[in-house]
Amino acid sequence: QVQLVESGGGLVQPGGSLRLSCAASVTILSTNYMGWYRQAPGKEREFIAAITSVGITNYADSVKGRFTISRDNAKRTVYLQMNSLKPEDTAVYYCKASYPGGVYWGQGTQVTVSS
Repeated sequence: QVQLVESGGGLVQPGGSLRLSCAASVTILSTNYMGWYRQAPGKEREFIAAITSVGITNYADSVKGRFTISRDNAKRTVYLQMNSLKPEDTAVYYCKASYPGGVYWGQGTQVTVSS
């Protein structure tokens, strides 16, 4: 069973930055991709960013140029650097790992952007 633990969320002012981390209990080298999603109150969970095992990245239009996804295979960790945060970025952020044998989700970390 793969466990994913997110961290790094919190309260930040508009224009500020946060870096989220997602630590996996097993190697992430064998993943098809790892991604970040978010869910705001009353809304569907939405895709934010993904990175493949060879480092190819993909972003939602709403975060392009502001968010950067990266991975450290040795640490079994994926990161989401979030800059120029806006109030509409407020949500619970979830990490997802897609392995050939299944898909796993973390428990989520709250990000609140407010003055």
